[in-house]
Amino acid sequence: MPAENFLDLVRRRVLLCDGGMGTQFYNKGIYLQTCFDELNLSQSGLVREVHREYLECGVDLIETNTFAANRYKLKKFGLDDKVGDINRAGARLAKEEAGEAVFVAGSIGPLGLKIEPWGPTSIEEAESAFREQASALAEGGADLFILETFSDINEIHQALRAVKTAAELPVVAQMTIGEDGNSLYGTTPEVFTRMLEEWGAHVVGLNCSVGPALMLQSIERMARVTKLPLSAMPNAGMPREVEGRNIYLCSPEYMAEFAKRFIQSGVKILGGCCGTAPPHIKAMRGAIRALQPPERRVVAVSVPRDESAGPAVPRRDKSALGLKLDEGRFVVSVEIVPPRGHNPGPAFEAVKTLREHGIDCVNIPDGPRASARMSSQALAFLLSEKTGIEVLLHYTCRDRNLLGMQSDLLGIHAHGVRNLLVITGDPPKLGDYPDATAVFDVDSIGLTNMVSTLNRGRDIGGKRLESPTAFLIGVGVNPGAVHAEYELSRFRWKVEAGAEFCVTQPVFDVRLLETFLERVKEWEIPVLAGIWPLVSLRNAEFMHNEVPGALIPEEIMSRMRKAQEKSPEHARKEGVLIAREVLDRVRDLVHGVQISPPLGRLDLALEVLET
Repeated sequence: MPAENFLDLVRRRVLLCDGGMGTQFYNKGIYLQTCFDELNLSQSGLVREVHREYLECGVDLIETNTFAANRYKLKKFGLDDKVGDINRAGARLAKEEAGEAVFVAGSIGPLGLKIEPWGPTSIEEAESAFREQASALAEGGADLFILETFSDINEIHQALRAVKTAAELPVVAQMTIGEDGNSLYGTTPEVFTRMLEEWGAHVVGLNCSVGPALMLQSIERMARVTKLPLSAMPNAGMPREVEGRNIYLCSPEYMAEFAKRFIQSGVKILGGCCGTAPPHIKAMRGAIRALQPPERRVVAVSVPRDESAGPAVPRRDKSALGLKLDEGRFVVSVEIVPPRGHNPGPAFEAVKTLREHGIDCVNIPDGPRASARMSSQALAFLLSEKTGIEVLLHYTCRDRNLLGMQSDLLGIHAHGVRNLLVITGDPPKLGDYPDATAVFDVDSIGLTNMVSTLNRGRDIGGKRLESPTAFLIGVGVNPGAVHAEYELSRFRWKVEAGAEFCVTQPVFDVRLLETFLERVKEWEIPVLAGIWPLVSLRNAEFMHNEVPGALIPEEIMSRMRKAQEKSPEHARKEGVLIAREVLDRVRDLVHGVQISPPLGRLDLALEVLET
């Protein structure tokens, strides 16, 4: 397709690019140690298959499978003499699949080593390597070049010089940024945008390293200093490394929402990088169509569609808890802490007592305070299967890698547990075993995305499940967070990721809760307030000073001091009275409460509920 057509189109309308190539190869069984670029020669059918999957999504351009096909990176596989063959084949395969209706962008990434002044490789050697790759891509039929994932402005400069001498094709130049919005070498978006424009890039943009939210902020900064078309190809969320592979958990819907925001910020080329798959790109196509009418038909590809396993289960049909929340009934949940040993007998007795008092469900914390106890999952299965009580299982990101979490969730569903409270979890240093290590592949937002994906009938790699899961997704929230705006933004992301209800940190200052509820009412999900009956002045001091968000007003602290001066029993009774007062005040504000009695004292929870 003529270069002039590309430059004309990119000025007039938004073009959709494809998503991650490596993500798809890995999902199809290719080992991480494999040279993905060499697949152009040895498994061309697989490369074609990935291109077709993205073409099915309605993209306007696809990238060649040549990101790392330079002499330095290929040398690690003993393939440095195959630079020309691999790049020509990569362009040819993409061109044959794309036909005349879709552009083919020759993908060129960094060399994988430092060039002067940061390393021993000269700028002349770097330029030569880039020119060698670009020439082969042009010979294979590429319509344009995409320079992507560059963190060193000096290196991308050499790449720009090289491709412009190799062929007269349009160039999209994309840097990658860190969480601070600057390049990984510290160059600000304002600076590298002006430099890329000065050096002759036709489109400037960002890709990789961060998710859409952080990338949008930097794109907005770039838009203020250039009139060039902008491109944005974010990862599907922040990367979490699992055995050398970056995993990303933004849902297709989340990516589509940010696609609209990118367009509104002036982006003209939209796509995805690591972790994005055809479902993400298809959702982004829908977002583009919502903001601009299509100008041409997309290429038709005769590949069987892998539709989702079925519609998501409505909240009311997921569990008894979901039904009660849907009907607006006030829900009461009481916490049962897993035992330190392997005897579940006391937990069975506790459930018997709670059922006699009409408790709606029991919630089971996951390794509370990062201590070693019976598995919360095992206790949830035992209580659910042997007592029939409704269970709300806390599930944390701390102890498991991404694949382990997915396996856990599928097993939890198979055991019949449907209610989840997904939380990040306490670091091990807060518990009894400070030498234990944490995993934290994702945080609670990523975990919410994972559960939502399973609920839509897909695994984290985009593969279809036999049937969707039916988890009721709860998340934690902190009305008393020190950084209130950050907490609210995280809460919004959780809701956008699929949260269906939330549970607050223990509430002592009802005014804080009222302010929080006013600010989140637009999201319209049920809120359960955390209730914690204090047992002593020391307990109150601990909650106020060491539990994030559990702010205790001076009035309550004063009441606990006076009660403690009388006797420990007076302090315990005063704590229950305070909790009862909080419950009375929040009853008309929230959809239910979660009572967490200290030290497993169920009698305190029942006293709070006495009227």
